[in-house]
Parts: sequence; structure tokens; C-alpha cells
Amino acid sequence: MKKTSGAPQLRPNDTKKTLMRLFGYFKFNKSLLFGGIFFIMLGSVAEIATNGMLSPIIDTLVGDYDRNVFINYLLIMAGFVAIIALGQYLGNLFMAKLAQRTVHRIREDMFSHMEKLSVSYFDSHSHGDLMSTFTNDVDMLNQSLEQSVSQITISVVTVVGTFGMMIYLSPILTLVVLFMLIVMFGAVKYIGKKSAKNFRNQQAALAGMNGYIEEMISGQKVVKVFNYEGRTIKDFKERNEELRDASTKASTYGVMLMPIMGNLSYILYSLISMVGAFLVIAGRMSVGNIASFLQYTRSISRPITQVSNQLNTLFAALAGAERIFKVLDEEVEVDEGDVTLIKDSEKKNTNYWRVPKESGEFEEVSLKGFITFKDVDFGYTKEQQVLKNINLYAKPGQKIAFVGSTGAGKTTITNLINRFYEINEGAILYDGIDIRRINKHDLRSTMSIVLQDVNLFEGSIADNIRYGRLDATDEEVKEAAKLANAHYFIKHLPQGYDTKLTVDGANLSQGERQLLSIARAAVANPSILILDEATSSVDTRTEKLIAEGMDKLMEGRTTFVIAHRLSTVRDSNAIMVLEQGEIIERGSHEDLMKQEGRYYALNTGAIELE
Repeated sequence: MKKTSGAPQLRPNDTKKTLMRLFGYFKFNKSLLFGGIFFIMLGSVAEIATNGMLSPIIDTLVGDYDRNVFINYLLIMAGFVAIIALGQYLGNLFMAKLAQRTVHRIREDMFSHMEKLSVSYFDSHSHGDLMSTFTNDVDMLNQSLEQSVSQITISVVTVVGTFGMMIYLSPILTLVVLFMLIVMFGAVKYIGKKSAKNFRNQQAALAGMNGYIEEMISGQKVVKVFNYEGRTIKDFKERNEELRDASTKASTYGVMLMPIMGNLSYILYSLISMVGAFLVIAGRMSVGNIASFLQYTRSISRPITQVSNQLNTLFAALAGAERIFKVLDEEVEVDEGDVTLIKDSEKKNTNYWRVPKESGEFEEVSLKGFITFKDVDFGYTKEQQVLKNINLYAKPGQKIAFVGSTGAGKTTITNLINRFYEINEGAILYDGIDIRRINKHDLRSTMSIVLQDVNLFEGSIADNIRYGRLDATDEEVKEAAKLANAHYFIKHLPQGYDTKLTVDGANLSQGERQLLSIARAAVANPSILILDEATSSVDTRTEKLIAEGMDKLMEGRTTFVIAHRLSTVRDSNAIMVLEQGEIIERGSHEDLMKQEGRYYALNTGAIELE
């Protein structure tokens, strides 16, 4: 199971910074942003004017009635209503498109950035946590963007415009409104602070839940074979309870604000009605003025109520945005390699390294596959040293095997060759060139790796084999399959090479999946081949089937083999026996057997690999 990076950060971060960074994405769709804001403002201004029309209309009815004047007022009001409808429709349409395009770009940025992260990042972060960021957090952000920007614009225009009209109609009633607005803002600030904290807790608990479910689903066979169901259910209940508690608190504060703001708005409405009645009696205001002012009272409190109602969505979206930006802020894999691989088109299959010299000229070094380790030390952390003083060489065409207990450092050595990790001390040379100088893309293009855990993708069998080299022809795909002895079972499938695979090739047996993985490595035509427990997941018959193909595949290539089955490494040119990050024995099978050391004990059964 993947290691996690620790508990998610639950403390509120810089909300202003998050918002500004989020709104920074709007610069890519300025026409939608400004167009949406324009139509929203147009609709809001028209709504303010509509409320203002109540005053002359009512005063006309209760005073000296003039039918023509009354009809003119109604027509003007109808025009404003039409503008409101048009502004709201176009404004919301523009904002919906803006939200979708913004989230579309964020997803692209996230995936593109993720592909540039180092392998160490994925080794230290839960897959479920990353998936939660891609799905839950992005979806919550999309929902908020569709509503929040338009709502903020409406609120600002409505509050400013309405406040100006209120002062014009009655400064005294405006003071009453200001007092209640201060009370409302105080309630929003207090409850909003609590809500923000609890929604961050909810998003963190949800991410943890998703990560746990992802691990349990992928490890169901292990869970069942070791009768781990009871413990799994217990752990799930604990996590589910944690999520329920966090969600309950978040929802409680989320739904609490709406009724509180609603009640405060009713209190404000009542106060304005009572004070306004006295002003009408005193002759300080007309009935129409009071009607308009009451409508403005609803208008000025409604934006606050609506925003408060969306706070739960807004805070959840901000929590998600923080997690998204945290992924985007992860340092990408740095590649300072200035040595590139040149494929000689005139001489078929002849490639060379283009090595810059201090004079500005370039040296051409033939690609052969000569690997040398010189005094290499490595540790995943400063406190955890995995490899110590590793010295070895692999000449072109040689087969080098690594044998040792689990955790001895076998796989780590191969991970250093393809620069999944960078060494701490020493040097690794590839055809005499320090691999830290070689461009990572070019370096890895000369290698193929066959892992114990096979990763296949949705698509045809041919496409999965061609994943090793995308420009491979159909004939080259078939030749690679024949080399791996996969052609026989492929041609007996209903659609042959066009057979569609389900997720991770679940509609094939483990052995068939491994054969496809080997065929994929073969079609890449690598100079260096890495086999990491490549036959540990296949039966004896399948292992014999691929033995001949593997010999052909390894012919002329530098091969590194990691295997627990010692029978598969006896024909190696050199066998390295590792323990606790050090090479304690080295030599051919015959040489090591004569030494009667650890390798001899492993072969004779005196001790077993752990």
C-alpha cells in the first residue's frame, strides 16, 4: 500500500491569496468575465430602478390619479423587468461558460503538472488522496465558480446602488438599516469562521476516506486471503464516523447562517415598517417612498442572506482550491541534462550520444549500453541510507543479476539507473557519461522495464504493446509478441490483436498480462533491459514459455535482473548478492557456489530469502 504524506493541513490558510490565485485563471477568458459582469450589473441596476418605480406608481394611485401617467410608469417598469430578465440570463450563461473553461484549464494544469512530478512524489502520496483532489475538490470548485462570482457582483452592485437610493429617500431609515447590517455582518463573520474550519476538516476527512477505500478495493484479494475483513470494517467505521462528525459540524454551521440571516432581515423589515409609519404620519415621507424603501430593505439584506447561504459551498471550494494549488506548487522533476541521444537515420539502429564540450563543440559517443556504478551511496532521506558504496559494471550484452532479501536495495539500484531518484554520492556512468548529464527523456528512451506488477491500459492489445514505442508498425507489434511468446494466446482471442482490454487488463490472466508487458518492452528495442521480478507472477509452464523469448530479447542488450527464483539467474554473467544496501558477494553462479557463502546457502536451502 502507498505511503501517505501525513494528515492533511486543517488550519485555515491565506483565503485572500487563494481567491486571488483562483481569479487569476479568469485572465484566460476575459471576454466571458467582463461580458458576464456587464450583464449582471445591467440586470442589478435595472432591478434597483424597478424598485424605485414603486414610489411614483403608488403615489399616483393614492394621490391625484392620472391614468396616462400611471400607464407610462407601468411601461417604464415593464422595460426594466425585461432588462432584468435579459441581464440575468446572459450574465449567468457567461459565468457558467467561464466556470467550465476555468475548471477545464485547472484540470489540464493539474494533470500536466502531475506528469512532471518525480516518482518519489507518487511513492509518498496516497493515490486515493490525489484522486479526491481531481474529482471532489475540482467539482466543488466548479459548483462554486458558477455561482459565487455572479453572486458577489450582484451583491456589490445591489448593496451600493440600494444604499444610495436609501439615503436619497430617508437618511433616518438608512441609519436603522446600517445598525442591522452591522449585526448581520457580525453574525456572518462569526459563523463563517466556524464554517470555514469545519468544511476544511470535512474535505480532509473525505480525502482520507477516498484513499482508504481505494487501497481496500485494490487489495481485496489480500484482505480476504488473510481474513482481514473484520479489521477493515472496523477501520472503515472509524473513518466513516470521523467523516460524519466533520460533515455534521460543517453542515450545522452551513445551514445555521441562513435562518439567522432570514430572521434578522425580518426584524429589519419590521423596524423599517414601524419607523416609516411614524415618518408618514409626521409628513416626512410619502406612502410610495415607504413602499420603495421597504423593497430596498429586502434588496439590501437579500445579497447578504444569499451569500451566507452559499458559504458552505464557498468554504468547501476554497478548501479544495488550497489542495489543488498545493499539488500545483509541488516541485517538478528537474532535468539539467545537456547530453542528448541522436538517432542516425543513415545507419539503421545506430544511435549515439551528443556530448557538449567546453569548447562549444560536440563529441559523438556511440550508444552501447555500458553501465558503471562508482562508489554510489543513496538514501530516500538523510536519515535512511539504502545503498552504501556500490561498485559494479555491466558491459554491453551482459546479464547482471541482483539477489538478496527484501529491502536489500535491489530495485533501488535499477531505479537509480533510469533516474527515478538521484544518487547522494558517487557516480553512475552510461557509456562513460555521467547519467546526471543525460537528458532524462533520452536516457529512458534507451531502456525498457518489466515489473512484477503489470500496468495495462484500456484499449486494444496492439495499443498496449505499442505503448513501448508509439510509432511501431502492426508487423513490429506482432514480432514483439512472438518474441515474448504472447502471439499464440493473442491470435486465439476473439478479436486477436484488436481485443479490447478492460481496466488494467482484468479480462486476461496474470501470466498473459505479464507476457504483454514483456512484448511491450521488446517493441521498444532498448539498449538496456530491466526485469524486476518479471516472472514471479507466472506459473512454471508460462515461465518456460517466455524463457526462450527472453533470451532473444536480452541478446545484445545490457540486462539487469531482479529475481527471487535463483534458477532464473544462473546463466547471468555476474550475480550481485546484496544485504542491507551493500554488495557482499559477486561473481558467476559457479564462482559463488565455490565460495560457499550466502549465495551457496540460498541455493542449497540452508537459508531462505526473506
